[in-house]
Amino acid sequence: MNFSTQSVHWPAPAAGVKMAESSFFERNLLALSEKNPELSSRLRETAITSRYKFLESGSGELIPALLDPLGAAHPLHSMRDPGKEAKRLINSPETDGFLILLGLGGVYYAEAALEREDISMVLVIEYDLCGLAELLRNIDYVRLFKDPRFRICAGMSEEELEHNILNLYQPVLFGGIRVIPLRSRTSLDSERFVKAADTIHSAINRVSADYSVQVHFGKRWLSNIVKNLKAAEGIEGSLPQINRAALTAAGPSLSMQIPLLREKRNELFLIATDTSLPCLLHEEVIPDAVISIDCQHISYYHFMNGLPEEVFLFLDLASPPLLARLAKRPYFLLGSHPLTRYISRLWKSMPELDTSGGNVSYAALSLAELLGAREIELYGADFSYPGGISYARGAYIYSIFEKQQTRFSSLEAQASAFLYRTPLEKKRNGSNSWYYETKILGFYRERLEEKSKTMEAKILPVQGLGAPIAAKPGKKNFQNAKKLFYGKAMMEAEKFLCLYKSGIEGLPKAGRNAAAYLASLNEGERAVLATILPAAAALKQGKARESFGELLEEAKAFCIKEIDKALSGK
Repeated sequence: MNFSTQSVHWPAPAAGVKMAESSFFERNLLALSEKNPELSSRLRETAITSRYKFLESGSGELIPALLDPLGAAHPLHSMRDPGKEAKRLINSPETDGFLILLGLGGVYYAEAALEREDISMVLVIEYDLCGLAELLRNIDYVRLFKDPRFRICAGMSEEELEHNILNLYQPVLFGGIRVIPLRSRTSLDSERFVKAADTIHSAINRVSADYSVQVHFGKRWLSNIVKNLKAAEGIEGSLPQINRAALTAAGPSLSMQIPLLREKRNELFLIATDTSLPCLLHEEVIPDAVISIDCQHISYYHFMNGLPEEVFLFLDLASPPLLARLAKRPYFLLGSHPLTRYISRLWKSMPELDTSGGNVSYAALSLAELLGAREIELYGADFSYPGGISYARGAYIYSIFEKQQTRFSSLEAQASAFLYRTPLEKKRNGSNSWYYETKILGFYRERLEEKSKTMEAKILPVQGLGAPIAAKPGKKNFQNAKKLFYGKAMMEAEKFLCLYKSGIEGLPKAGRNAAAYLASLNEGERAVLATILPAAAALKQGKARESFGELLEEAKAFCIKEIDKALSGK
């Protein structure tokens, strides 16, 4: 988005002067307060200023004209026919359902957008609260503020704006997203609106990454969660806290770090990622706990060599049900799926695990934090391929390669194909060693480093051959974490599933517009709807032209079918 580099430096308002009340102002604030009481309250206390002149267009509409520092007026809309101009701009062939307007101006852009049935949400971004209050004193925005599809973010920091976009924008509901700047407004405050455009871009990238995961795993998540509830029902009480922990990932450095780990074994509570479990068993090292968060059945390959009886098994509630049967008493943790939060609130309290790093090593670090560890040593956390090697000795992938090798496809050839399946960047770790790094592995490492900065525990990466991890000293005044606690189920798992199924069946039928549908639901219905949206995202793949109402009915049918399977024990 290209803006000029000019920024407006407004004169300070007169001290102690408050805005005079007007009929427009009061009606606008009353309508705004229904969805945004905080902004309404702030605008009521805003001082009187003169940011705008109000002109009449050739077609008779009121046009706000923004004053620059020299007093020149810049009309924000066409002086001939602002309504026609707005419709021409908004009514493009694009069918993106989520529209962001940079600058409010008059009502013309927003009203033209809301006339389109395929636009489900209009979000306006503004910064100058004094100017916004002046607009509300002179123009009637009541229809916009009362429309369930309209939102306004005003006077927010970049972090607050990104948070609001992340909360509002759901691709499964709204489809694509489009940004339209009000040129006369943004050019006179370009610095802030350029930052807004960057913030929007950052938020879209985060939403897109999350949505792509939902597309791949949305159906499997729900299926696994409902099938795991019976196993989760009887787990109650708390687990003892730990002091010093060691985490093992399955990077090649783990093989060379095993002697050090053996030496310290009795001093540390050892948490193994599922990928590193066969590597440890290969070296006759028994962990205290194993953690697995992948919802795919391939996770079972990590346990082909068995799971010792005394080892705690921690699973995401969306893990394959087959894994829960490996342990006498699996301990389930709640990931990011909205159904797990719904379950915790209405059926049984379980600990929440931070899985936002996107990989099991990050989840293991989160588990050590939940268990109260004060020091956490990291073994095998290479987040790269040192010397072109993908995993430590004993990892499941080597047994698969061995079984699949032929004269035309040797173990080495398969390992090489696995390594070069994505673009690699060669880097040095000291003068005598090197490693390959991919974008995704670099992202995982950075996310783990970011998390360590928020933790009270001291993070101690053990020196390896892979990408170096920035060490984190920890906090001197360590606050003891709460014990990992599992509440008592409020009812039998079967009864809860029946009630959940009834909640899905009871969701009203939807039309084409998602925002209007959301506004029509009560709080309980919205909570149920949120639980089936990841499955809807998976079902939507390849069906871009399907209406929201049709997609919702398909998602409801899928979820009900999976609940019935869980109830019948299939």
